[in-house]
Amino acid sequence: MRTFGYYAIALQSQALGASGEGVGGDVLALVAAASPLQKGVLLILALFSISSWGVVFLKLWQFRRLEQQTSSFLDIFRRSTKFSEVQPVCRSLTHSPLVGVFQAGYAELNTQLRQGDAAPDSAGRPSTAIGRPTLRSFDALDRALLRAAAVEINKLEQRVHLLATTASITPFIGLFGTVMGIMAAFTGIAETGSTNLGIVAQPIAEALIATAAGLAAAIPAVYFYNYLTHKVKIYMSTMEDFSMEFLNIAERNFT
Repeated sequence: MRTFGYYAIALQSQALGASGEGVGGDVLALVAAASPLQKGVLLILALFSISSWGVVFLKLWQFRRLEQQTSSFLDIFRRSTKFSEVQPVCRSLTHSPLVGVFQAGYAELNTQLRQGDAAPDSAGRPSTAIGRPTLRSFDALDRALLRAAAVEINKLEQRVHLLATTASITPFIGLFGTVMGIMAAFTGIAETGSTNLGIVAQPIAEALIATAAGLAAAIPAVYFYNYLTHKVKIYMSTMEDFSMEFLNIAERNFT
């Protein structure tokens, strides 16, 4: 596992243009020659980077599937004349957040309509009159839709926080590794009593790898965190629009 981490860090650093001729420019050689502390820092950064890229690919795949199913669901919903016609297709479109919102609203609507049918008449007996079904509480339906939307938003935001953590903490971890490496380099200068550039260049280059690795992990995490957060906001707006559309239909037909 440790060897894999070193290899991942080396490839990541090479992507930033840290390759060159000789020991001073060979990232693989610098990583291999680094101190145990530096290697530990690089391994931590590699784990953060690998985890964040895993989240990115997972969420991009999830959002792509979500968009396809949401488009299909909205098309079916708007072509249907009754809510009961939409309910059967929900089982095949479970990855769309609108399905969860619809099912919560549909369940609350059915509950209220059944209670309305069973309401007693003026004599205290169950009503048997057949008339237009009526909602007992429009606000309760609205609250059911809001609760369902909040649940779906939490699902969309799962694991995205790891990108924010990676973006904020990895530069500092890399900086810590660099500071410790430079301290070790100056300690070596003091012990040898020589300031020859050939002696201090390699230890300082080894120290700077940690900063480069920290930035290589943080920059993509920042970009994709902002991108995915923006996508979640768009889906929040879509759920709000759908909830209002659902309420408008319910108000026209059951009030």
